Amino acid sequence: MKFSTSGYGKEKKFTELVLYITSKLSNDQFLGGIKLNKVLYFSDFTAFGLLGRTITGMDYQHLPEGPAPRAMYPIQQRMVQSGVLAIEPTPIYKHVQNRPKPLRHAEMSYFSDQEIAIVDRWIERLRPLTGKQASDLSHDTFGWRTTIDGETIDPRTVFIAYRTPAASDIVRGQELAKRYGLTA
Repeated sequence: MKFSTSGYGKEKKFTELVLYITSKLSNDQFLGGIKLNKVLYFSDFTAFGLLGRTITGMDYQHLPEGPAPRAMYPIQQRMVQSGVLAIEPTPIYKHVQNRPKPLRHAEMSYFSDQEIAIVDRWIERLRPLTGKQASDLSHDTFGWRTTIDGETIDPRTVFIAYRTPAASDIVRGQELAKRYGLTA
Protein backbone atom coordinates (compact mmCIF):
# COMPACT_ATOMS: atom_id res chain seq x y z
CA MET A 1 0.00 0.00 0.00
CA LYS A 2 1.44 3.37 -1.00
CA PHE A 3 0.61 6.46 1.03
CA SER A 4 0.40 9.97 -0.32
CA THR A 5 3.15 12.40 0.55
CA SER A 6 0.83 14.74 2.40
CA GLY A 7 -0.07 14.88 6.07
CA TYR A 8 0.16 11.65 8.00
CA GLY A 9 1.26 9.66 4.94
CA LYS A 10 4.29 11.87 4.41
CA GLU A 11 5.44 11.55 8.02
CA LYS A 12 4.78 7.81 8.03
CA LYS A 13 6.81 7.28 4.86
CA PHE A 14 9.60 9.44 6.26
CA THR A 15 9.56 7.43 9.51
CA GLU A 16 9.81 4.16 7.62
CA LEU A 17 12.70 5.48 5.54
CA VAL A 18 14.58 6.57 8.66
CA LEU A 19 14.09 3.07 10.09
CA TYR A 20 15.27 1.50 6.84
CA ILE A 21 18.42 3.63 6.59
CA THR A 22 19.37 3.26 10.26
CA SER A 23 18.88 -0.49 10.01
CA LYS A 24 21.07 -0.74 6.90
CA LEU A 25 23.75 1.38 8.60
CA SER A 26 23.43 -0.20 12.05
CA ASN A 27 27.00 -1.49 11.94
CA ASP A 28 28.40 1.81 10.61
CA GLN A 29 30.58 3.37 13.31
CA PHE A 30 30.04 6.81 11.75
CA LEU A 31 26.23 6.76 11.71
CA GLY A 32 24.87 9.76 13.55
CA GLY A 33 22.33 12.46 12.85
CA ILE A 34 24.50 14.28 10.33
CA LYS A 35 25.14 11.21 8.20
CA LEU A 36 21.49 10.14 8.39
CA ASN A 37 20.45 13.60 7.19
CA LYS A 38 22.83 13.34 4.23
CA VAL A 39 21.56 9.92 3.13
CA LEU A 40 18.02 11.31 3.26
CA TYR A 41 18.97 14.50 1.41
CA PHE A 42 20.94 12.87 -1.39
CA SER A 43 18.30 10.16 -1.79
CA ASP A 44 15.40 12.60 -1.94
CA PHE A 45 17.13 14.99 -4.33
CA THR A 46 18.38 12.18 -6.58
CA ALA A 47 14.84 10.80 -6.69
CA PHE A 48 13.60 14.24 -7.71
CA GLY A 49 16.12 14.29 -10.54
CA LEU A 50 15.29 10.78 -11.73
CA LEU A 51 11.60 10.38 -10.85
CA GLY A 52 10.34 13.96 -10.79
CA ARG A 53 9.48 13.78 -7.07
CA THR A 54 11.26 13.23 -3.80
CA ILE A 55 10.81 9.99 -1.88
CA THR A 56 9.62 11.53 1.38
CA GLY A 57 8.01 14.79 0.31
CA MET A 58 9.91 16.57 3.09
CA ASP A 59 11.38 20.07 2.85
CA TYR A 60 15.12 20.39 3.43
CA GLN A 61 16.77 23.35 5.07
CA HIS A 62 20.27 24.78 4.96
CA LEU A 63 22.13 24.11 8.21
CA PRO A 64 25.84 24.63 8.95
CA GLU A 65 26.48 20.87 8.79
CA GLY A 66 24.66 20.63 5.46
CA PRO A 67 21.09 20.00 4.33
CA ALA A 68 18.65 18.38 6.74
CA PRO A 69 14.93 17.65 6.68
CA ARG A 70 13.16 20.59 8.29
CA ALA A 71 10.90 18.24 10.28
CA MET A 72 13.68 15.84 11.35
CA TYR A 73 13.83 16.82 15.02
CA PRO A 74 10.09 16.72 15.81
CA ILE A 75 9.55 13.51 13.85
CA GLN A 76 12.58 11.89 15.45
CA GLN A 77 11.23 12.87 18.89
CA ARG A 78 7.87 11.25 18.04
CA MET A 79 9.69 8.13 16.84
CA VAL A 80 11.56 7.91 20.16
CA GLN A 81 8.38 8.53 22.17
CA SER A 82 6.49 5.85 20.26
CA GLY A 83 9.29 3.33 20.80
CA VAL A 84 10.37 2.75 17.20
CA LEU A 85 13.73 4.55 17.43
CA ALA A 86 16.32 5.04 20.16
CA ILE A 87 19.03 7.67 20.24
CA GLU A 88 22.19 6.31 21.82
CA PRO A 89 24.94 8.74 22.85
CA THR A 90 28.12 7.05 21.57
CA PRO A 91 31.68 8.32 22.05
CA ILE A 92 33.57 8.71 18.79
CA TYR A 93 36.96 10.37 18.73
CA LYS A 94 36.67 13.46 20.95
CA HIS A 95 32.91 13.81 20.52
CA VAL A 96 29.71 12.12 21.58
CA GLN A 97 27.61 11.09 18.60
CA ASN A 98 23.84 10.65 18.90
CA ARG A 99 23.38 7.34 17.09
CA PRO A 100 19.88 6.56 15.86
CA LYS A 101 19.01 2.92 16.48
CA PRO A 102 15.91 1.34 14.91
CA LEU A 103 13.76 -0.67 17.31
CA ARG A 104 11.73 -2.39 14.61
CA HIS A 105 11.98 -3.20 10.92
CA ALA A 106 10.83 -0.67 8.36
CA GLU A 107 7.55 -1.26 6.55
CA MET A 108 8.79 -1.55 2.96
CA SER A 109 5.39 -1.38 1.25
CA TYR A 110 5.66 2.43 1.32
CA PHE A 111 8.45 2.38 -1.27
CA SER A 112 8.88 1.51 -4.91
CA ASP A 113 11.81 -0.60 -6.04
CA GLN A 114 13.22 2.50 -7.76
CA GLU A 115 13.09 4.50 -4.54
CA ILE A 116 14.87 1.82 -2.52
CA ALA A 117 17.51 1.40 -5.24
CA ILE A 118 18.27 5.13 -5.00
CA VAL A 119 18.49 4.99 -1.19
CA ASP A 120 20.68 1.88 -1.29
CA ARG A 121 23.10 3.57 -3.70
CA TRP A 122 23.45 6.56 -1.34
CA ILE A 123 23.84 4.32 1.69
CA GLU A 124 26.74 2.54 -0.03
CA ARG A 125 28.23 5.81 -1.34
CA LEU A 126 28.23 7.41 2.13
CA ARG A 127 28.98 4.28 4.19
CA PRO A 128 32.77 4.73 4.29
CA LEU A 129 32.48 8.44 5.15
CA THR A 130 32.41 10.10 8.54
CA GLY A 131 29.60 12.53 9.28
CA LYS A 132 32.01 15.40 8.58
CA GLN A 133 33.00 13.93 5.21
CA ALA A 134 29.34 13.39 4.25
CA SER A 135 28.62 16.95 5.37
CA ASP A 136 31.49 18.28 3.25
CA LEU A 137 30.12 16.39 0.23
CA SER A 138 26.73 18.05 0.71
CA HIS A 139 28.43 21.46 0.83
CA ASP A 140 29.38 20.96 -2.82
CA THR A 141 25.73 20.97 -3.93
CA PHE A 142 24.27 24.02 -5.64
CA GLY A 143 21.23 24.01 -3.35
CA TRP A 144 23.28 24.24 -0.16
CA ARG A 145 25.79 26.74 -1.58
CA THR A 146 23.09 29.16 -2.73
CA THR A 147 21.05 29.25 0.48
CA ILE A 148 21.72 30.48 3.99
CA ASP A 149 20.95 28.99 7.40
CA GLY A 150 17.29 28.13 7.76
CA GLU A 151 16.35 28.62 4.13
CA THR A 152 14.56 25.86 2.27
CA ILE A 153 16.60 24.12 -0.43
CA ASP A 154 14.57 23.66 -3.60
CA PRO A 155 14.84 20.08 -4.93
CA ARG A 156 15.02 21.48 -8.47
CA THR A 157 18.57 22.59 -7.64
CA VAL A 158 19.61 18.97 -8.22
CA PHE A 159 19.69 19.90 -11.91
CA ILE A 160 22.27 22.66 -11.43
CA ALA A 161 25.95 21.86 -11.11
CA TYR A 162 28.03 24.03 -8.83
CA ARG A 163 31.36 23.12 -10.35
CA THR A 164 32.59 24.14 -13.79
CA PRO A 165 31.88 21.35 -16.28
CA ALA A 166 34.78 19.33 -17.63
CA ALA A 167 35.70 19.75 -21.29
CA SER A 168 34.22 16.30 -22.04
CA ASP A 169 30.91 17.40 -20.44
CA ILE A 170 30.78 20.46 -22.69
CA VAL A 171 31.50 18.39 -25.82
CA ARG A 172 28.79 15.87 -24.84
CA GLY A 173 26.30 18.68 -24.18
CA GLN A 174 27.03 20.17 -27.60
CA GLU A 175 26.54 16.76 -29.25
CA LEU A 176 23.18 16.30 -27.53
CA ALA A 177 22.09 19.86 -28.36
CA LYS A 178 22.89 19.25 -32.03
CA ARG A 179 21.18 15.84 -32.06
CA TYR A 180 17.97 17.25 -30.60
CA GLY A 181 17.95 20.44 -32.66
CA LEU A 182 18.69 22.77 -29.75
CA THR A 183 21.40 24.74 -31.53
CA ALA A 184 21.06 27.37 -34.21
